[in-house]
Amino acid sequence: MSDADALMWTIERDPVLRSTIVGVWVLDRPPDPDRMRAKLEATVRSIPRMRQRVVQDPLGVAPPRWAEDEDFHFDYHVRRVAAPGKGTRDDLLSVAEPIAMQAFDRDRPLWEFTQVDGLEGGRAGAVLKLHHAMSDGVGLVRMTEGLVERSADPEPPSVSDTGEPDFPEVTADPWSPLDEALDALRYQASRRVEQGRSAAGAVLHGLGRLARGPIGALQEAADVAGSAGRLLAPASEPLSPLMRGRSLTVKLHTFSRSLAALRAAGKSIDGTVNDAFVAGIAGGFCRYHAQHGKAVDELRMSMPVNLRHGENARKAGNQFAPVRFAVPVSVADPKERMREIHARVTKERAEPSLPALDILAGALNRLPGAAATAAFGGMLKSVDFITSNVPGPPFPVWMSGARIVEMIPFGPLSGAAANITLFSYDGEVQVGVTSDGVAIPDPQRLVACLEAGMDEVLAAGAAA
Repeated sequence: MSDADALMWTIERDPVLRSTIVGVWVLDRPPDPDRMRAKLEATVRSIPRMRQRVVQDPLGVAPPRWAEDEDFHFDYHVRRVAAPGKGTRDDLLSVAEPIAMQAFDRDRPLWEFTQVDGLEGGRAGAVLKLHHAMSDGVGLVRMTEGLVERSADPEPPSVSDTGEPDFPEVTADPWSPLDEALDALRYQASRRVEQGRSAAGAVLHGLGRLARGPIGALQEAADVAGSAGRLLAPASEPLSPLMRGRSLTVKLHTFSRSLAALRAAGKSIDGTVNDAFVAGIAGGFCRYHAQHGKAVDELRMSMPVNLRHGENARKAGNQFAPVRFAVPVSVADPKERMREIHARVTKERAEPSLPALDILAGALNRLPGAAATAAFGGMLKSVDFITSNVPGPPFPVWMSGARIVEMIPFGPLSGAAANITLFSYDGEVQVGVTSDGVAIPDPQRLVACLEAGMDEVLAAGAAA
């Protein structure tokens, strides 16, 4: 694992900090069972991480590693259930909630797929669950590319789908404790060499910068150090006077809006879809606090900054940097709120220490496990809400003959009171609201406020 992924894995000593990603798909009909199984098996064959489990370093000197699961059992990870009640979308989400709350078996690969039959109108559902240590949201989209198709018609089989066994056999002998220990020591040795080369390169670069312009070089070093300090700045408690409790109870809700309308709202201030999205969510939280008689000017938000560019574009695992900062929620004019949020988000995305996140995570990982959980977990629990914006397919897609009507994302709380994730699909944005049942005991009221905040921003864009 990278140090950042390992930190995400290690801090789950505190179960409130679990990092579970859930996607809920609504299908216009049940998928063809044989095609569905073949698609899932092909996906598992093509993505090694889906057949791997996490193995701890026995010496504690290296991050955990991904290892082939010698006891991999496909049918453990793929389930099929009937929808409760009348099979409404809320009934589908009631199936997804306990799935989202349940911890993974840490001795197995970290993913599950559940088909939900019997939704109203002849529809079906699918609940995809994976651990954030496997991948980020963008990586999850790429992992599920093998499950979706451009039409309802069967695709011609690929070479890998014909004549191969269901799953590659594990031919290597299982590692002994001695093998594990030697591998950890080899990893640390190679890492020290790599860090030494990087440090030497940094020194030479720094000397060159000093020779060309000593003031600029010193300022650059100071900027990076200051940025790292801001990224890891401790915060003891949330800014919200209302959403302060934390628990293991997870509630899931959703709503959708037009992608074109959201894009127009962002464009009205020469901004982006994300500016309009965050401004609408901020306005919704302001409404929610006002309805409870708790006025608030700012709340602490965390959001991922995508690092999937250049050589990181196709890498496995997580390629993002989480940033935490206060956002204005009480600015009455939605366009002014969008401008202020645009300025703050732009500033956070330009932090010079973001590319060095893995180094910072490595420093935290060197702490004893309980200390790392306490230090980093305290920072995460001070976050009021998380926002995330994940681009999806701009056209309709199918899964084994069934058209996917909705693709709803639910991000992990990881210590926050709420996570609001946007996923764009076929001209709409599906918004998944994950909330802590203790921090937000009335999630329906929160969702109504978030929708009102979003509509206020959309109206401003339409007027412009």
